[in-house]
Amino acid sequence: MASHRKPRQRPLSGGPVRTTAATLALAGAATVTTFEGTSQADPRPTPAQVKSEVDRLYQEAEAATEQYNGAKEQADEAERALTGLREETARKTDQLNTARSALGTLAASQYRSGSLGTAVQLALASDPQEYLSQAAFIARAGDRNAAGITTVRRRLDEVGKLREQASGRLADLRSRQQELASHKAVIEEKLTAAKNMLARLTAEERAAYEAGSPGGSAGGSAGAPAGSAASEGNTPPPPPDGSRAARAVAFAYSAIGKPYVWGATGPGSFDCSGLTQAAWRSAGVSLPRTTYTQINAGRRVSRDQLAPGDLVFFYSGVTHVGLYIGNGQMIHAPRPGSTVRLAPIDSMPWAGASRPA
Repeated sequence: MASHRKPRQRPLSGGPVRTTAATLALAGAATVTTFEGTSQADPRPTPAQVKSEVDRLYQEAEAATEQYNGAKEQADEAERALTGLREETARKTDQLNTARSALGTLAASQYRSGSLGTAVQLALASDPQEYLSQAAFIARAGDRNAAGITTVRRRLDEVGKLREQASGRLADLRSRQQELASHKAVIEEKLTAAKNMLARLTAEERAAYEAGSPGGSAGGSAGAPAGSAASEGNTPPPPPDGSRAARAVAFAYSAIGKPYVWGATGPGSFDCSGLTQAAWRSAGVSLPRTTYTQINAGRRVSRDQLAPGDLVFFYSGVTHVGLYIGNGQMIHAPRPGSTVRLAPIDSMPWAGASRPA
């Protein structure tokens, strides 16, 4: 019967030939995809490309660091001013409260003694002479009352003005703090990108970068202008012992080997302008905080007039500074990940020089 017939088995779709072809086609597609993926992969940058990019990132981070330093200096100033205003407001408020208390006591005394009219009090007085004496006292008290009111009004005005000034300083402080946060984010972004780029180098390539980076130990002096100390090999005479310049140079030497930390002014770490500021502070000279203000803090000097202790500046934006020590050399804090070190002044694009003392 039909119900007992063995069902016919269908062959696999396409048969063996089609199956094999399909398998080969899939394998071929996978191979093509693999090769295409390989061909689209980013090529590994050369050490020269990494160096160029990392140098750019560090320069941009240093420019942001100097902007951060300037904003922080202004924020610190605003905070000090705000603290002073708050303290002065508290003192004036105490004086206002004292004046109010004195005025209240006087008013209460007058109320108790002056509730009746002058004629009535004189008529009812058992001793008119005693009343006249009291009347003179009340008149004097009235003068004190007017003076007390004037004092309270003056104190109120003082407190109001101080609170208004404090409000303005607080708004300024908050604005500076927002600037700080913005500059800090830029700095950290640039430094992270530089770190990731350096991680793509081998240990040998990183060592070569460290040696040949701007301000590194292997920086050359090619391109020094004729007549400069670096090109002629002339060594300026050292500053006289005990001079301010000598003390600044001695401080810079003592800082060699300490780490670069952006925003740092010592004593354990420095950024570039923090180092020069600290060096001259040790000599009793106060410098502003940033590179772009330090260059105008002293007398400008030309490159062929450099003497030990002078500040030397680099890059078109005046974003880096070092302390000249003679013979075409400076001591500076180069960048994050490095330490305070000696370097040729020709290892970075020249921007100018100034003499603080």
